[in-house]
Amino acid sequence: MFSSKLFNLYFFRYINFVFLTIAFFLVLSQNVKGAPLSEVQARGHLIIGVKDNLRPLGYKDNHGNLQGFEIDIARRLAEELFGDSKAVQFIPILNQNRLQVIIEDTVDLVIASVSINASRQRMVDFSDYYFISGTAIVVKKSASNINLQNSETKIGVLEYSRAIDEVKYNLPKVQLTAVNSYQQALTLMEKNEIQGFAGDITVLKGWIQENPEYELLSHFWGGYPLAIVLSKGRQYQSLRDKVSQAIRKLKQEGWLEERAKYWGLTTINNKTKTKLDYKNINQIKN
Repeated sequence: MFSSKLFNLYFFRYINFVFLTIAFFLVLSQNVKGAPLSEVQARGHLIIGVKDNLRPLGYKDNHGNLQGFEIDIARRLAEELFGDSKAVQFIPILNQNRLQVIIEDTVDLVIASVSINASRQRMVDFSDYYFISGTAIVVKKSASNINLQNSETKIGVLEYSRAIDEVKYNLPKVQLTAVNSYQQALTLMEKNEIQGFAGDITVLKGWIQENPEYELLSHFWGGYPLAIVLSKGRQYQSLRDKVSQAIRKLKQEGWLEERAKYWGLTTINNKTKTKLDYKNINQIKN
């Protein structure tokens, strides 16, 4: 039997854990910060967290120079705010650090394939969206007539990715094969152990650019708005307003659509048979 002494020990450990957890999140919420617009203007340039290994959003070319759709957006924001597209410092970041660098005041903005959802909105703020991504399937060009209604068809998905739910819901008959990396998916497709791979459109577009023997099927699902990450708080409202105003202007002018097409990105719009994933966001601004 559980002795009262042992029970008390575990009970007090549990209470201590709860209080430490609450304290951690209280401290975290108080440390959500970033550079206000006045400081950014005084500095004379933006500091932006970006990806440097995610073609075609942000990656290094053969000469080590950053380029991509999100790099173009960052440079255009610098031009809008300072009149100089070079008034920006890029900080390459990992996926798991995309919010932390904002919270810890390492950067002013993050433009790194971050989609808006409710859990993230509790920690950081977002600009107007600049691109709507979604889930798609990549196949070999020689297998573009793949039957997605066949129970023998095998589709690879990354473990724990949102593509799993999208494929299960829209293609209930196919078999799902979990993989732990894009490289593993590519290897399995080369061996014909899976007939396709489902993932984020932006990532799969980069895959195709590096492996031209592959192509995307025409079906898209989901609808995930990618937006610029900024700090919460009234003192950062001016910077948030400036950034969102710039994004709205670039959308209205058609600049964002033109750059997306330049980088081979397909925009999910009213012509596709999909709905925006409104479950994960409070609102989407046009």
